[in-house]
Amino acid sequence: MPGKLTKAHAKYEESCANCHDRTNRGRQPQLCLACHKEIAADVGAQRGFHGRLAGASTSLQCHACHSEHLGRDADIVKFSRDQFDHSRTDFSLHGAHATVACDSCHAKAKRFSEAPSDCYSCHRGQEPHEGKLGRDCASCHDSATWRHISFDHDKTAFPLRDRHKEVACFACHFGNRYKSTPQQCVSCHAPDDVHRGERGAKCADCHTTTGWKTAKFDHAKQTGFALLGIHARIDCADCHRGGRLQDSVPRDCEGCHRGEDAHAGRFGGKCQNCHGEQKWLPATFDHARDGKWPLEGRHEKVDCHACHTAVVATQKLETSCASCHRATDVHSGKLGADCAQCHTPAGWRSETNFDHDLTSFPLVGLHVAVPCEQCHVTRAYKDADKVCVDCHRADDFHKGGLGNDCARCHSANGWRIWEFDHGKETDFALTGAHAKLNCADCHKQPAEQVKLETSCAYCHTQDDVHLGQYGRQCQRCHSTVTFKGARPR
Repeated sequence: MPGKLTKAHAKYEESCANCHDRTNRGRQPQLCLACHKEIAADVGAQRGFHGRLAGASTSLQCHACHSEHLGRDADIVKFSRDQFDHSRTDFSLHGAHATVACDSCHAKAKRFSEAPSDCYSCHRGQEPHEGKLGRDCASCHDSATWRHISFDHDKTAFPLRDRHKEVACFACHFGNRYKSTPQQCVSCHAPDDVHRGERGAKCADCHTTTGWKTAKFDHAKQTGFALLGIHARIDCADCHRGGRLQDSVPRDCEGCHRGEDAHAGRFGGKCQNCHGEQKWLPATFDHARDGKWPLEGRHEKVDCHACHTAVVATQKLETSCASCHRATDVHSGKLGADCAQCHTPAGWRSETNFDHDLTSFPLVGLHVAVPCEQCHVTRAYKDADKVCVDCHRADDFHKGGLGNDCARCHSANGWRIWEFDHGKETDFALTGAHAKLNCADCHKQPAEQVKLETSCAYCHTQDDVHLGQYGRQCQRCHSTVTFKGARPR
């Protein structure tokens, strides 16, 4: 012998014919397979590692891999787990299987070929269906991970659409019950049914699988009340508060929104006249168009209820200023009810357009620059004095000696501007020394009270050296220039 056989073949060492045919060297593989019947069966069926080798059924040469006569302790198998290509077997390693340790599937003291190749044999402990879906796990799961499911539910009598695709299997298949699973909506969604069964079991008539709130119920067609604006987005129970959709529900705004009516019913029940269906504010009511009275200036900021203190249908408001502002009229009504003659809606004090020229006392000269309150000491205005001396008594240089008609001499443009013509106004021209006299030298008392005589003696009695012997006609001898140098005429 070229060498001793391995321990496995030691008992055949004395009988060479068991493995060698000296007349036909090519029969040696058949002699091997005659003893190794399991491998012979794999080769015949072209399965397993040996049956899948190239040319296994026609030109298999066992000694090409398994050499004998190398001693009792020789490794006749020469198997390397690290270098072994599992794809050459009937069970290729894919996905998570590629990282599993060999001993996880190949039990000790058993042949590698005895390892189970079906999912259920290895994963029975992890299988949540308790075998009720059979043992062909690969029909739904792949080798990458259990949670990666490839089951096509569309091939069943209940295709999964929209939100149903997101639901976990056990949510419908309680207790791993897959056959005879109920398919009606209410079977699963009875707890979600806000109608409490009053609308029947055909949820699909109104709702869709995209979500409960995505309803296809045509409210306008079915009830005659179209849901527009925010009505289309609110919950059914917001209006159908009793839960019974067949119960009568008010269709007018006031029927639902009475509690939100900030006007306390004063503007009636036709909320749509002012408010839209998208939101309450801003209101669409145009006071100029709908109320026939435009809101301008400060009126725009006034609350509706400041004027409308009662139900609009029964309360007819006046449009005069005094009807609302009588209590704040600082003039106490003495200037009439037409406040707009002087004031504007911009504000009582912000703008006034009173034209003083339209009164009995037009403002001219320096009067234009005088503040109103300097003459109008009260808010009655009409009680203001119109005579010059009433305001200018303290300024009267003549101390009343020339009367109250200051305008006869003075101009409104200034006290020192005056144009009194003594000769024209009194028929007594001031000539000579008379022109140099002060008014008060002659006018000791007001002119309208005491009329002065025009004779010389009236003023010059004390100066008459003739003691009245030549009469009172002094001008016959004397001139107004001087008494001296008399010259009889």
